[in-house]
Amino acid sequence: MIFTSNEIQETVNMFKHHKLDVRAITMGISLRDCACSSGKESRQRIKDKIRRYAGKLVETGKAIESEFGVPIINKRIAVTPISLVAEPSEATSYVEWAITLDELASELGVDFIGGFSALVQKGMTEGDKKLIASIPEALAVTNRVCSSINLGTSKNGINMDAVKLMGSTIKETALRTKDKDGLGCAKLVVFCNAPEDNPFMAGAFHGPGEGEAVLSVGVSGPGVVKAACEDYKGEPIHVVAEGIKKTAFKITRMGQLVGTEAARRLGVDFGILDLSLAPTPEVGDSVARILEELGIESAGAPGSTAALAMLTDMVKKGGVMASPAVGGLSGAFIPVSEDEGMIDAVRKGSISLEKLEAMTCVCSVGLDMIAIPGDTPDTTISGIIADEMAIGMVNNKTTAVRVIPVPGKGVGEWVEFGGLLGGAPIMKVSNFGCADFINRGGRIPAPIHSFRN
Repeated sequence: MIFTSNEIQETVNMFKHHKLDVRAITMGISLRDCACSSGKESRQRIKDKIRRYAGKLVETGKAIESEFGVPIINKRIAVTPISLVAEPSEATSYVEWAITLDELASELGVDFIGGFSALVQKGMTEGDKKLIASIPEALAVTNRVCSSINLGTSKNGINMDAVKLMGSTIKETALRTKDKDGLGCAKLVVFCNAPEDNPFMAGAFHGPGEGEAVLSVGVSGPGVVKAACEDYKGEPIHVVAEGIKKTAFKITRMGQLVGTEAARRLGVDFGILDLSLAPTPEVGDSVARILEELGIESAGAPGSTAALAMLTDMVKKGGVMASPAVGGLSGAFIPVSEDEGMIDAVRKGSISLEKLEAMTCVCSVGLDMIAIPGDTPDTTISGIIADEMAIGMVNNKTTAVRVIPVPGKGVGEWVEFGGLLGGAPIMKVSNFGCADFINRGGRIPAPIHSFRN
């Protein structure tokens, strides 16, 4: 891959002035060969294998940062869904697997380890049920473990029994971590159409269809895209769109360089490059501010969904032009607590939970890092999940829900999660319920367009 001197200088300016970074390098490791009838033996195999592949992950990331001058914010590991690995054992709880992963993450110095997960889009095995039942305690007693559950796909429909179960699981996880304002829920996400190669937490896991070990990269650049938009003030939308696409192309080429070099040094295959505009609580690193630069008074105002649709599409087009391995989620995240512009929009009243849901139809993922009142009923949380899963199922896209019902707090109160997780005002949830619908259980069948062969 050849870079011109102008491209190198442009990229350096992106790092210095517009908060461009590699948000994460994530090593995915298959643990399928760690499954056995003895839980103790299974966990020992996991320790040995993760140490063998990821022992130098952090060291390698830091070396590349120093040599290339590229900030790599997080070094992470993703593993095979633990429900698949632990199920052959006779264990009644999988908390010990979570503790093992957490200890490894701490030992190796990685920021997060994902894969305390289950894939239940069409039904639940006993292992899946045990994993879900273990989530509240597992996330309460660990610091770096992330959990995800895939509840539906466009091919299989939505498992409403699992949707109901996750509503109560999220509430219990919040209560187990109430001394930290329900922080456990910030490490728990539910999906429709979960990608098997996503480097972003909390939803990263190493899918069953993946190879032995791969290195994937998540690149982020909201500040860079906003700066690009500033160069097109007053120009027609299609002109701005072209500028965003060109910027995404440059960002992706940088990520491709970092990812392939990290994979080479670690002796594993390069997986995918996820070009997602993932904001942080820092001023100038916000997707909401990009929308404002495009002419939206405040995120959530009329026109927001259209502007976000254009932004997401141009980011993907620019990325696909620049790399043959674009994957994961790639688009634009709109978390509330992790985006200072979104936080400002909530405070102004320009954005609501319902408007956020509408915007998720056209961007990456879904309702993300949203604090809600601690007394929100389990079934209402399940209803919020079901709505978002339906958007993903019908539109054949990945959608997700990561909400935090904050124990003891109500609408308008502030909650602080810290670090990249940020903080947010608690948002209003509809007072009207859906308990009778959720309690029906069963499965929402796949849409008619799923039968494409």
